[in-house]
Amino acid sequence: MCGIVGYIGERQAKPILLNCLARLEYRGYDSCGIAVAGGKLQVHKDAVRVGVLKEKLPRRLEGKIGIGHTRWATHGGPTKANAHPHCDCTGKITVVHNGIIYNFQQLHQQLIEEGHTFTSETDTEVIPHLIEKYFTGDLEEAVARALAEMEGSYAIAVLMEGRPELIAARKDSPLIIGIGDGENFIASDVPAVLDHTSRVVYLEDGDIAVVRKEGFQVKRKGKVVDRQPHQVTWSVGDAQKGGYEHFMLKEIHEQPKVIRDTIRAYLTADEADSNRDIFTEGGEREILILACGTSYHAALVGKYVLEQLFRVPVRTEIASEFGFLGQTSARSQAVVITQSGETADALKAIKKLRSEGCPVTVITNVIGSSATRLADQVLCTQAGPEISVAATKSYTAQLMALYWMALPLARIDLRRKDSLIAELRQLPGRVQRILDDEEKIAQHAAQIAKYDHVFFIGRGINYPVALEGALKLKEISYIHAEGYAAGELKHGPFALLSSEAPVVAIVAPDNTYDAMLTSIKEVKARNSPVLALVEEGDEVIEEVADSVIVVPKVEPLFSPVVNTVVLQLLAYYAAKERGCPIDFPRNLAKSVTVE
Repeated sequence: MCGIVGYIGERQAKPILLNCLARLEYRGYDSCGIAVAGGKLQVHKDAVRVGVLKEKLPRRLEGKIGIGHTRWATHGGPTKANAHPHCDCTGKITVVHNGIIYNFQQLHQQLIEEGHTFTSETDTEVIPHLIEKYFTGDLEEAVARALAEMEGSYAIAVLMEGRPELIAARKDSPLIIGIGDGENFIASDVPAVLDHTSRVVYLEDGDIAVVRKEGFQVKRKGKVVDRQPHQVTWSVGDAQKGGYEHFMLKEIHEQPKVIRDTIRAYLTADEADSNRDIFTEGGEREILILACGTSYHAALVGKYVLEQLFRVPVRTEIASEFGFLGQTSARSQAVVITQSGETADALKAIKKLRSEGCPVTVITNVIGSSATRLADQVLCTQAGPEISVAATKSYTAQLMALYWMALPLARIDLRRKDSLIAELRQLPGRVQRILDDEEKIAQHAAQIAKYDHVFFIGRGINYPVALEGALKLKEISYIHAEGYAAGELKHGPFALLSSEAPVVAIVAPDNTYDAMLTSIKEVKARNSPVLALVEEGDEVIEEVADSVIVVPKVEPLFSPVVNTVVLQLLAYYAAKERGCPIDFPRNLAKSVTVE
């Protein structure tokens, strides 16, 4: 979950590396560093953010080739010694790395016995030492031999003093090459290079690339392979704040557009027909949905939607657990949801599913990502770049994809289907009404921010919304929050209810309404303050709850969309009230590319 950059060309590398790293801080931000070769190799790093490192660098750090890194710590804490780049004993070979080397202890001990000395606690430091060990004049060959010794995952960029090239390689961690005019780039993700180019090549597992200013060459198992460039369809402006104080707030406000774009892209006759392959090829199938984190909460909503509309059994599992315990059958059809397309646990699950002969459809936001290359079919969400660590618009886009999977071929009355599609088209306006009323939500958030423990409850299709609301609050405001199916409060959590533990209740006008009303009364009897999300016109809940947030009327099947937007704003403004670093919450990074 680190950010890697590299540059080679005719311009000075230092400002380009810093610019690219700043674009990648959502991937890790506990330390950073750069290495620049202008004759002699110079490495500068520290346990600081990129902006602070920029101020600490020498003004005359010259060179037209370099690499950089922004870190999310795995092996060893966030210290200057553990920051990347890491060098070999000679100080002439330096490496930046994302991933985990599982056998690094064995390699570390072996290298020490051979006379190598180490200065950090990281697994990464064995890589430059291995390259030094095998270097006899051909850097690409030395890198290949070093990688053959390593077990685990990696995306690396290698720079050697006096060499007019960078070496890039990947296995189970994302890496791209940005193609410029007389210059080329290496990066973990597209936003890093968008200031400089919109043409990128996605490296695949096992690729080793030699990158020079005039071009690049990719090899796999020693043989040259063709990797065609992709044209990125969004601009650097899409990956900037656009006048908003935080990326998270900007991305929350982009959700009406995301829904509109998704409907425009999905609800066509041709795409509806393509769903037939997903659900009916080979007869009736069980649907298995796998995901992690926020995407898993989208999967839980998808379970309700698919079971109600398509009327097939749906099983949801956490992707990180599926690799250990997950089972499939000859009738299984898998859907894997991953925002980045590079989520390590999701990729592991896809490989397991494919090895067992299970067809896999991937829902992702990144065409060209590892997940898209592994899948049988791909549904690309229309979220555009999401920079804030806390997922917001990508979650909404995933819900749209799941609705689309079910609606065109739903086994329901045609009039009902047309009504649902018409309601779906109204969602952007409904969400915009919530955004227009965000000042009132901010006032409720200021009250929530005073507490250290908050419970979220929901039932039916809004139970996953309670889980997502709790996740958003805890990850950016650091308030301890828990989400529960409302009926489960009586099975233990009631012990924690008090006047110091408010409950956020998500109430939908569906078959769960009366049960939710009972749950709220039970909570009130334990003296917990209740903030309820209710549909406009609901006077019954208003009389019972301490306070309410009114949401626009929507078809209950689509209530997770409007309710989640409210909870995103509630978490955002609670975090702002508490002075938290909203886009960069502690200990977290955007893309979980290590297990």
